[in-house]
Amino acid sequence: MTTHRVFATRRVAARPQLVYDIIADYTDGHRLILPKVFDGLDVEQGGVGAGTVIRFGMRVLGKVRYTRAHVEEPSPGRLLTERDFDTGAVTSFLVEPATGGAQSDVTISTELELPGGALVRLQRWFATHFLRRVYAEELGLLDTVARRRSAASQG
Repeated sequence: MTTHRVFATRRVAARPQLVYDIIADYTDGHRLILPKVFDGLDVEQGGVGAGTVIRFGMRVLGKVRYTRAHVEEPSPGRLLTERDFDTGAVTSFLVEPATGGAQSDVTISTELELPGGALVRLQRWFATHFLRRVYAEELGLLDTVARRRSAASQG
């Protein structure tokens, strides 16, 4: 087995706390930032932040793979993780202040184990290209939702 990390980063035009709150709210906010490759998001336990248990599907190569994950907040307000119950893969959402705290730099990353062998280079390439595209779209949706909520709170 080999560990592989895939990530994407984007500046989001909203305060870090607002951005983090959208990500951590699985009953409302997080649903709004999921690209179409995701097939539903069900909250099995909790709903906001640490202790939340979620179930979602993801379409990959024409098949939907369902995942259950446990949400943790190693650094509340800054870092939230989703740990896959079956594979142990960890997807992280890191929110850091930018431009004096008026905006946020957000990084979505996944650390996963790939089986060794002859296909590991192909698996690494596919995971990287697929997930980076998904994360870029998710970060774009997050920016849109955060801008909308920021404008609503100011007006």
